[in-house]
Amino acid sequence: MEIRALRGEDYDALCDLWRASGLPFKPNGRDRRDRLLREMQGDCSIFLAAWEGGALIGAVLGTHDGRKGWINRLAVRPDHRQRGVAAALVGEVEARLQARGIEIVTCLIEGWNERSMAVFEHLGYQRHDDILYYSKRRTPDV
Repeated sequence: MEIRALRGEDYDALCDLWRASGLPFKPNGRDRRDRLLREMQGDCSIFLAAWEGGALIGAVLGTHDGRKGWINRLAVRPDHRQRGVAAALVGEVEARLQARGIEIVTCLIEGWNERSMAVFEHLGYQRHDDILYYSKRRTPDV
């Protein structure tokens, strides 16, 4: 397995990965090609891909706000789960965030996604039920 930064030419493979892994995404909104390509170039982005035999088997989108790191959109192909792909991707994001001086790494997981909850708990993340998440969206696609 090779882990490297996601590139613009990886966009279609990334969308295929999200579909295969059952991760909902918004290709007409926040996950639109031009938006993701712009984010990939940002100083706060750590977008990583795991490749094996020329196939994209996992990906994660990491970001930070200068104070706190965020892990988003972790996805692994179902036939590659339980093989350390998610742990390797998360570990690489954590290492890159730490190299930037970020000491807190967080993730948001939707309530229905028990598989992701189990992965992050296994990786040492603590659940905080006392924190509420609010969002304001310009449109439903963002």
